[in-house]
Amino acid sequence: MRVLGIETTCDETAASVVERLPDGRGRILSNVVLSQTKKHAAYGGVVPEIASRAHVDALDSIIAQALKGANLGLDGIDGVAAAAGPGLIGGVIVGLTEAKAVAFAANKPFLAVNHLEAHALTARLTDGIDFPYLLLLVSGGHTQLLAVEGVGRYTRLGTTIDDAIGEAFDKVAKLLGLGYPGGPAVERKAKEGDPRRFAFPRPMVGRPEPNFSLAGLKTAVRIEAEKIAPVSERDVADLCAGFQAAVVDMVLDRSGLALQLFQRTYGRPSAFVVAGGVAANMAVRDGLLKLADEARIPLVAPPLELCGDNGAMIAWAGAERLALGMKDGLGFAPRARWPLDEAAALPGARA
Repeated sequence: MRVLGIETTCDETAASVVERLPDGRGRILSNVVLSQTKKHAAYGGVVPEIASRAHVDALDSIIAQALKGANLGLDGIDGVAAAAGPGLIGGVIVGLTEAKAVAFAANKPFLAVNHLEAHALTARLTDGIDFPYLLLLVSGGHTQLLAVEGVGRYTRLGTTIDDAIGEAFDKVAKLLGLGYPGGPAVERKAKEGDPRRFAFPRPMVGRPEPNFSLAGLKTAVRIEAEKIAPVSERDVADLCAGFQAAVVDMVLDRSGLALQLFQRTYGRPSAFVVAGGVAANMAVRDGLLKLADEARIPLVAPPLELCGDNGAMIAWAGAERLALGMKDGLGFAPRARWPLDEAAALPGARA
Protein backbone atom coordinates (compact mmCIF):
# COMPACT_ATOMS: atom_id res chain seq x y z
CA MET A 1 0.00 0.00 0.00
CA ARG A 2 1.46 3.34 -1.08
CA VAL A 3 0.09 6.67 0.09
CA LEU A 4 0.92 10.20 -0.97
CA GLY A 5 0.99 12.56 2.02
CA ILE A 6 0.74 16.36 1.97
CA GLU A 7 1.65 18.69 4.86
CA THR A 8 0.99 22.46 4.90
CA THR A 9 -0.16 23.25 8.45
CA CYS A 10 2.57 25.80 9.23
CA ASP A 11 5.68 26.95 7.36
CA GLU A 12 6.88 23.77 5.67
CA THR A 13 5.49 22.73 2.30
CA ALA A 14 5.97 18.98 2.23
CA ALA A 15 4.96 15.87 0.33
CA SER A 16 6.00 12.24 0.63
CA VAL A 17 5.20 8.77 -0.60
CA VAL A 18 5.26 6.05 2.05
CA GLU A 19 4.75 2.34 1.57
CA ARG A 20 3.04 0.15 4.18
CA LEU A 21 4.19 -3.44 3.81
CA PRO A 22 1.92 -6.47 4.41
CA ASP A 23 3.54 -7.13 7.80
CA GLY A 24 2.70 -3.60 8.97
CA ARG A 25 6.19 -2.16 8.60
CA GLY A 26 6.71 1.10 6.76
CA ARG A 27 9.14 2.37 4.16
CA ILE A 28 9.67 5.97 3.02
CA LEU A 29 9.94 6.09 -0.77
CA SER A 30 10.36 9.86 -0.97
CA ASN A 31 10.18 12.80 1.42
CA VAL A 32 10.40 16.38 0.10
CA VAL A 33 10.29 19.33 2.50
CA LEU A 34 10.54 22.99 1.49
CA SER A 35 11.16 25.26 4.47
CA GLN A 36 9.92 28.86 4.51
CA THR A 37 12.25 29.93 7.31
CA LYS A 38 13.93 32.68 5.27
CA LYS A 39 10.56 34.19 4.33
CA HIS A 40 9.56 34.59 7.99
CA ALA A 41 12.91 35.31 9.66
CA ALA A 42 12.57 39.08 9.31
CA TYR A 43 9.31 38.97 11.27
CA GLY A 44 10.61 36.82 14.13
CA GLY A 45 7.93 34.19 13.53
CA VAL A 46 5.54 32.69 11.01
CA VAL A 47 3.26 35.15 9.19
CA PRO A 48 0.13 33.14 8.23
CA GLU A 49 -0.63 35.08 5.04
CA ILE A 50 2.94 34.70 3.74
CA ALA A 51 2.92 30.99 4.63
CA SER A 52 -0.34 30.34 2.78
CA ARG A 53 0.82 32.09 -0.38
CA ALA A 54 4.13 30.23 -0.32
CA HIS A 55 2.26 26.90 -0.06
CA VAL A 56 0.17 27.82 -3.11
CA ASP A 57 3.29 28.70 -5.10
CA ALA A 58 5.27 25.58 -4.19
CA LEU A 59 2.89 22.68 -3.59
CA ASP A 60 2.42 21.45 -7.17
CA SER A 61 6.18 21.22 -7.62
CA ILE A 62 6.74 19.54 -4.24
CA ILE A 63 4.14 16.86 -5.01
CA ALA A 64 5.70 16.25 -8.42
CA GLN A 65 9.12 15.87 -6.80
CA ALA A 66 7.74 13.40 -4.24
CA LEU A 67 6.16 11.23 -6.93
CA LYS A 68 9.29 11.37 -9.07
CA GLY A 69 11.45 10.48 -6.06
CA ALA A 70 9.29 7.43 -5.43
CA ASN A 71 9.45 6.55 -9.15
CA LEU A 72 5.65 6.50 -9.29
CA GLY A 73 2.81 8.19 -11.09
CA LEU A 74 -0.59 8.80 -9.57
CA ASP A 75 -1.67 5.39 -10.86
CA GLY A 76 0.92 3.82 -8.56
CA ILE A 77 -0.48 5.16 -5.30
CA ASP A 78 -3.36 3.72 -3.29
CA GLY A 79 -4.50 6.82 -1.43
CA VAL A 80 -3.96 10.55 -0.92
CA ALA A 81 -3.61 11.93 2.60
CA ALA A 82 -3.40 15.53 3.77
CA ALA A 83 -3.08 17.24 7.12
CA ALA A 84 -6.57 18.66 7.72
CA GLY A 85 -5.58 20.40 10.97
CA PRO A 86 -4.77 21.61 13.50
CA GLY A 87 -2.69 24.48 12.18
CA LEU A 88 -2.76 27.83 10.44
CA ILE A 89 -6.09 27.63 8.67
CA GLY A 90 -4.90 29.24 5.43
CA GLY A 91 -2.14 26.71 5.00
CA VAL A 92 -4.40 23.82 6.00
CA ILE A 93 -6.90 24.86 3.31
CA VAL A 94 -4.18 24.89 0.63
CA GLY A 95 -2.95 21.36 1.33
CA LEU A 96 -6.39 19.90 1.93
CA THR A 97 -7.84 21.35 -1.27
CA GLU A 98 -4.90 20.12 -3.34
CA ALA A 99 -5.13 16.62 -1.86
CA LYS A 100 -8.85 16.41 -2.58
CA ALA A 101 -8.26 17.49 -6.18
CA VAL A 102 -5.51 14.89 -6.67
CA ALA A 103 -7.61 12.13 -5.08
CA PHE A 104 -10.61 13.03 -7.23
CA ALA A 105 -8.62 13.27 -10.45
CA ALA A 106 -6.81 9.97 -9.82
CA ASN A 107 -9.91 8.22 -8.42
CA LYS A 108 -8.06 7.34 -5.21
CA PRO A 109 -9.28 7.24 -1.59
CA PHE A 110 -8.88 10.50 0.32
CA LEU A 111 -7.70 10.59 3.94
CA ALA A 112 -7.96 13.64 6.20
CA VAL A 113 -5.18 13.29 8.76
CA ASN A 114 -4.92 14.96 12.13
CA HIS A 115 -1.45 16.55 12.23
CA LEU A 116 -1.08 15.45 15.85
CA GLU A 117 -2.00 11.87 15.00
CA ALA A 118 0.69 11.90 12.34
CA HIS A 119 3.28 12.84 14.97
CA ALA A 120 1.83 10.21 17.30
CA LEU A 121 2.19 7.39 14.76
CA THR A 122 5.62 8.29 13.33
CA ALA A 123 7.36 5.92 15.76
CA ARG A 124 5.48 3.03 14.18
CA LEU A 125 6.87 4.03 10.79
CA THR A 126 10.46 4.35 12.00
CA ASP A 127 10.61 1.67 14.71
CA GLY A 128 7.58 -0.58 14.21
CA ILE A 129 6.51 -0.39 17.85
CA ASP A 130 3.29 -1.94 19.15
CA PHE A 131 0.35 -0.31 20.91
CA PRO A 132 -0.08 0.93 23.57
CA TYR A 133 2.72 3.42 24.20
CA LEU A 134 3.28 6.73 25.96
CA LEU A 135 3.83 9.78 23.76
CA LEU A 136 5.34 13.15 24.63
CA LEU A 137 4.42 15.51 21.79
CA VAL A 138 6.46 18.70 21.98
CA SER A 139 6.52 21.30 19.22
CA GLY A 140 6.02 24.98 18.52
CA GLY A 141 2.27 24.65 18.80
CA HIS A 142 1.67 21.62 20.99
CA THR A 143 2.80 20.15 24.29
CA GLN A 144 0.95 16.99 25.34
CA LEU A 145 1.40 13.65 27.04
CA LEU A 146 -0.80 10.98 25.45
CA ALA A 147 -1.59 7.31 25.83
CA VAL A 148 -1.57 5.96 22.28
CA GLU A 149 -3.92 2.98 22.40
CA GLY A 150 -4.37 2.41 18.66
CA VAL A 151 -5.03 4.22 15.41
CA GLY A 152 -7.67 6.83 16.21
CA ARG A 153 -7.60 5.98 19.93
CA TYR A 154 -5.80 8.50 22.15
CA THR A 155 -6.15 9.54 25.77
CA ARG A 156 -4.63 12.83 26.84
CA LEU A 157 -2.83 12.56 30.18
CA GLY A 158 -1.41 16.07 30.30
CA THR A 159 -1.17 19.27 28.27
CA THR A 160 0.05 22.84 28.58
CA ILE A 161 -2.22 25.37 30.22
CA ASP A 162 -0.61 28.27 28.33
CA ASP A 163 2.37 28.23 25.94
CA ALA A 164 3.75 25.22 24.10
CA ILE A 165 7.39 24.41 24.84
CA GLY A 166 8.53 25.19 21.30
CA GLU A 167 6.64 28.48 21.39
CA ALA A 168 8.42 29.40 24.64
CA PHE A 169 11.81 28.64 23.06
CA ASP A 170 10.95 30.90 20.13
CA LYS A 171 9.81 33.75 22.39
CA VAL A 172 12.90 33.55 24.59
CA ALA A 173 15.05 33.61 21.45
CA LYS A 174 13.22 36.69 20.20
CA LEU A 175 13.59 38.40 23.60
CA LEU A 176 17.35 37.78 23.52
CA GLY A 177 17.78 38.78 19.88
CA LEU A 178 18.67 35.32 18.63
CA GLY A 179 16.41 35.33 15.60
CA TYR A 180 14.08 32.73 14.13
CA PRO A 181 13.72 29.78 14.38
CA GLY A 182 14.37 30.20 18.07
CA GLY A 183 14.61 26.64 19.37
CA PRO A 184 17.90 25.68 17.71
CA ALA A 185 19.38 29.12 18.49
CA VAL A 186 18.61 28.80 22.21
CA GLU A 187 19.99 25.26 22.27
CA ARG A 188 23.26 26.38 20.65
CA LYS A 189 23.68 29.27 23.11
CA ALA A 190 22.79 27.06 26.08
CA LYS A 191 25.80 24.85 25.36
CA GLU A 192 28.05 27.86 26.09
CA GLY A 193 26.29 28.97 29.27
CA ASP A 194 26.05 28.22 32.99
CA PRO A 195 22.60 26.75 33.81
CA ARG A 196 23.07 27.52 37.53
CA ARG A 197 23.61 31.27 37.32
CA PHE A 198 19.90 32.17 37.30
CA ALA A 199 17.39 30.60 39.69
CA PHE A 200 14.53 30.08 37.26
CA PRO A 201 11.29 28.45 38.43
CA ARG A 202 10.21 24.92 37.48
CA PRO A 203 6.49 25.47 36.84
CA MET A 204 4.06 22.65 37.71
CA VAL A 205 6.82 20.39 39.10
CA GLY A 206 5.34 18.23 41.85
CA ARG A 207 1.72 18.87 40.86
CA PRO A 208 -0.54 15.78 40.82
CA GLU A 209 -1.62 16.20 37.16
CA PRO A 210 1.06 15.96 34.43
CA ASN A 211 0.31 19.35 32.89
CA PHE A 212 2.77 22.02 31.77
CA SER A 213 3.03 25.79 32.11
CA LEU A 214 5.61 27.95 30.35
CA ALA A 215 4.29 31.50 30.79
CA GLY A 216 5.84 32.08 34.22
CA LEU A 217 9.22 30.70 33.18
CA LYS A 218 9.23 32.87 30.07
CA THR A 219 8.43 35.92 32.21
CA ALA A 220 11.22 35.03 34.65
CA VAL A 221 13.73 35.04 31.79
CA ARG A 222 12.53 38.48 30.69
CA ILE A 223 12.78 39.88 34.22
CA GLU A 224 16.33 38.61 34.71
CA ALA A 225 17.37 39.93 31.30
CA GLU A 226 15.95 43.37 32.13
CA LYS A 227 17.80 43.41 35.48
CA ILE A 228 21.19 43.01 33.85
CA ALA A 229 20.53 44.94 30.63
CA PRO A 230 22.35 45.57 28.37
CA VAL A 231 23.11 41.84 28.17
CA SER A 232 26.47 40.51 27.02
CA GLU A 233 27.11 37.36 25.00
CA ARG A 234 27.90 35.58 28.27
CA ASP A 235 24.65 36.79 29.80
CA VAL A 236 22.65 35.51 26.82
CA ALA A 237 24.36 32.10 27.01
CA ASP A 238 23.66 31.82 30.74
CA LEU A 239 20.03 32.88 30.31
CA CYS A 240 19.54 30.27 27.58
CA ALA A 241 21.26 27.57 29.63
CA GLY A 242 19.14 28.34 32.69
CA PHE A 243 15.93 28.44 30.68
CA GLN A 244 16.66 25.16 28.90
CA ALA A 245 17.63 23.43 32.15
CA ALA A 246 14.33 24.51 33.72
CA VAL A 247 12.40 23.17 30.72
CA VAL A 248 14.21 19.84 30.87
CA ASP A 249 13.53 19.48 34.61
CA MET A 250 9.85 20.22 34.03
CA VAL A 251 9.61 17.78 31.13
CA LEU A 252 11.21 14.98 33.13
CA ASP A 253 8.99 15.56 36.17
CA ARG A 254 5.81 15.73 34.10
CA SER A 255 6.78 12.74 31.95
CA GLY A 256 7.64 10.63 34.99
CA LEU A 257 4.22 11.30 36.47
CA ALA A 258 2.50 10.52 33.17
CA LEU A 259 4.38 7.23 32.99
CA GLN A 260 3.03 6.29 36.43
CA LEU A 261 -0.52 7.15 35.37
CA PHE A 262 -0.10 5.19 32.13
CA GLN A 263 1.06 2.07 33.95
CA ARG A 264 -1.87 2.15 36.36
CA THR A 265 -4.33 2.08 33.48
CA TYR A 266 -2.61 0.24 30.63
CA GLY A 267 0.27 -1.62 32.22
CA ARG A 268 3.77 -1.40 30.84
CA PRO A 269 4.04 0.69 27.64
CA SER A 270 5.83 -0.82 24.66
CA ALA A 271 7.89 2.39 24.49
CA PHE A 272 8.14 5.99 25.58
CA VAL A 273 7.96 8.05 22.39
CA VAL A 274 8.96 11.70 21.98
CA ALA A 275 7.88 13.47 18.80
CA GLY A 276 7.55 16.99 17.40
CA GLY A 277 10.07 19.69 16.61
CA VAL A 278 11.38 20.04 20.19
CA ALA A 279 12.25 16.32 20.10
CA ALA A 280 15.30 17.45 18.11
CA ASN A 281 16.65 19.23 21.22
CA MET A 282 19.46 17.01 22.50
CA ALA A 283 19.22 18.21 26.11
CA VAL A 284 15.57 17.14 26.16
CA ARG A 285 16.43 13.84 24.45
CA ASP A 286 19.28 13.06 26.85
CA GLY A 287 17.09 13.73 29.87
CA LEU A 288 14.28 11.56 28.54
CA LEU A 289 16.72 8.78 27.73
CA LYS A 290 17.82 8.69 31.39
CA LEU A 291 14.20 8.66 32.53
CA ALA A 292 13.34 5.80 30.16
CA ASP A 293 16.43 3.83 31.17
CA GLU A 294 15.50 4.13 34.84
CA ALA A 295 12.00 2.86 34.03
CA ARG A 296 13.50 0.12 31.79
CA ILE A 297 11.37 1.22 28.89
CA PRO A 298 12.81 1.94 25.43
CA LEU A 299 12.85 5.57 24.37
CA VAL A 300 11.89 6.04 20.73
CA ALA A 301 12.67 9.37 19.08
CA PRO A 302 12.26 9.75 15.32
CA PRO A 303 15.29 10.75 13.22
CA LEU A 304 15.85 14.50 13.29
CA GLU A 305 14.46 14.95 9.77
CA LEU A 306 11.13 13.47 10.94
CA CYS A 307 10.86 15.52 14.15
CA GLY A 308 9.65 18.66 12.39
CA ASP A 309 6.65 18.83 10.07
CA ASN A 310 6.99 16.55 7.05
CA GLY A 311 4.92 14.70 4.51
CA ALA A 312 6.12 11.21 5.49
CA MET A 313 4.29 11.32 8.81
CA ILE A 314 1.08 12.39 7.05
CA ALA A 315 1.43 9.64 4.44
CA TRP A 316 2.10 7.03 7.12
CA ALA A 317 -0.90 8.07 9.23
CA GLY A 318 -2.98 7.87 6.06
CA ALA A 319 -1.62 4.40 5.31
CA GLU A 320 -2.37 3.21 8.84
CA ARG A 321 -5.94 4.46 8.54
CA LEU A 322 -6.43 3.11 5.03
CA ALA A 323 -5.24 -0.35 6.15
CA LEU A 324 -8.13 -0.33 8.65
CA GLY A 325 -10.63 0.65 6.00
CA MET A 326 -10.88 4.28 7.13
CA LYS A 327 -11.57 6.84 4.40
CA ASP A 328 -12.91 10.39 4.29
CA GLY A 329 -15.27 12.24 1.99
CA LEU A 330 -14.20 15.15 -0.17
CA GLY A 331 -16.42 17.40 1.92
CA PHE A 332 -14.15 17.08 4.98
CA ALA A 333 -13.67 20.60 6.37
CA PRO A 334 -10.29 22.07 7.41
CA ARG A 335 -9.81 22.59 11.14
CA ALA A 336 -7.69 25.22 12.87
CA ARG A 337 -8.10 23.29 16.12
CA TRP A 338 -8.43 19.51 16.31
CA PRO A 339 -7.43 17.88 19.62
CA LEU A 340 -6.78 14.16 19.51
CA ASP A 341 -8.73 13.58 22.72
CA GLU A 342 -11.42 16.24 22.94
CA ALA A 343 -12.95 14.74 26.08
CA ALA A 344 -9.76 15.49 28.03
CA ALA A 345 -9.40 19.11 26.91
CA LEU A 346 -8.80 21.47 29.79
CA PRO A 347 -10.65 24.79 30.08
CA GLY A 348 -8.44 27.29 28.31
CA ALA A 349 -5.87 24.62 27.40
CA ARG A 350 -3.98 24.62 24.13
CA ALA A 351 -4.94 21.93 21.63
